[in-house]
Amino acid sequence: MASLKALKIRINSVKSTQKITKAMKMVAAAKLKRAQEAAEASRPYAERLEKVVSSIASKVTVGPQSPKLLAGTGKDDVHLFVVATSDKGLAGAFNTNIVRLARKRADELKGQGKTVKFYTIGKKAKDGLVRFYRNDIVESVEPGDLGKLGYDAVKGWSDDLIARFEGGEFDVAHLFFNKFVSVLTQEPTELQLMPVALSNDNAPAAASASVEYEPDEEELLADLLPRNVAVQLLRAQRENAASEQGSKMTAMDNATRNAGDMINKLTIQYNRTRQAAITTELVEIISGAEAL
Repeated sequence: MASLKALKIRINSVKSTQKITKAMKMVAAAKLKRAQEAAEASRPYAERLEKVVSSIASKVTVGPQSPKLLAGTGKDDVHLFVVATSDKGLAGAFNTNIVRLARKRADELKGQGKTVKFYTIGKKAKDGLVRFYRNDIVESVEPGDLGKLGYDAVKGWSDDLIARFEGGEFDVAHLFFNKFVSVLTQEPTELQLMPVALSNDNAPAAASASVEYEPDEEELLADLLPRNVAVQLLRAQRENAASEQGSKMTAMDNATRNAGDMINKLTIQYNRTRQAAITTELVEIISGAEAL
């Protein structure tokens, strides 16, 4: 049985931990509002840009002169997984769910005889994948505070990915991140980043619509295709920023309550141990007095 001193030290230690987790929950709650607003503000633009690029691309005749971001490499043997997480932990299953989805899809493609490479954005993505795919990680980036990332930062990653794609390092790129739904729910999401996924909209209204573009479709796509890659990366980081704070807020709330439960159990154990010690001392005193 633990001594009274050991129990008291442990109770104080758990109380200190509880104060830390409660403070971290409050910090996450304060950051969540800004991150959620940023994610919800960027989501319509990113989704609409993706649809516009896909729609325009589906109306263009792909030829030898078409950009690779539109035409692709003509094969799909090598896949690059851009796995975006955070640099820090203590956020529940936020990072784990993204890595788990990427690993599942990688195993499926490898089972089909495809080659899978990884481009990690976030320390936790690298940590989660390096044990299984050490030789398949081509680049690792640590973005820092997700809530402070802007377009300029992701534009550098976008340019690097496009250069690798046009250099023939891979045939298809997939982006993995967590889509923020609510504080309690974040959905691991995968989308095709390169080449652009063509629209399959076969609705009659869409089929009968005639749209003339100025400038023409090819010139529009020359500007929109690289921009779409950067915008989707920015969208992923903003979704991740909100998801991280929501998951961290939930995890710290659970940790605070668990610490409270542990303090109650340790306090009961401390009181019982103390009562047992007092009873033992009384028995010894009474026994000594009777012996006299």
